[in-house]
Amino acid sequence: MPRKTTKREGASSRADLRPGDPFAMKLRKAIPHEFVLDVLAPVSPWTRPMFGCTAIYLGEKIVLILRQKPTYERDNGVWLATTREHHASLRYEFPNMRSIELLGEPISNWQVLPTDAPDFEESAMRACELVIAGDPRIGKVPNSKRRKQAKESARPRTTPNAKRQRSKRK
Repeated sequence: MPRKTTKREGASSRADLRPGDPFAMKLRKAIPHEFVLDVLAPVSPWTRPMFGCTAIYLGEKIVLILRQKPTYERDNGVWLATTREHHASLRYEFPNMRSIELLGEPISNWQVLPTDAPDFEESAMRACELVIAGDPRIGKVPNSKRRKQAKESARPRTTPNAKRQRSKRK
């Protein structure tokens, strides 16, 4: 009889997670193209799951997304957070870079270094070097954070005394 694998050995079943069990832990999926995180380690990146992928941030800037999924396989690889104005100069450095197709736009701000490119690993390493060097072509503050910062700067500053006076009037 074949031996049943445990979670630690890589079983994908979550049947052993009981609702309400305080010690049950949800297994996280493996991060695709994890070598990218190893290369970026000197600049202390942090990750966040996004759309079933792994987004990589430096500070509040999103710089890359790592994707490896069975759907839209042409878009698997390392996504670069950039803008259209930088596409031409980045394409010079990454000849196989292209727009992400699953976003539905003919040309999107996001660009992909596809896994099916013959120079995928070299391109991904070069992208990491540019991120580490602080290249302004890669990385952007997500819209939600930009809006929040704009609202905070537009809001009139109140002094502690003004807050107390308002609370006394109520």
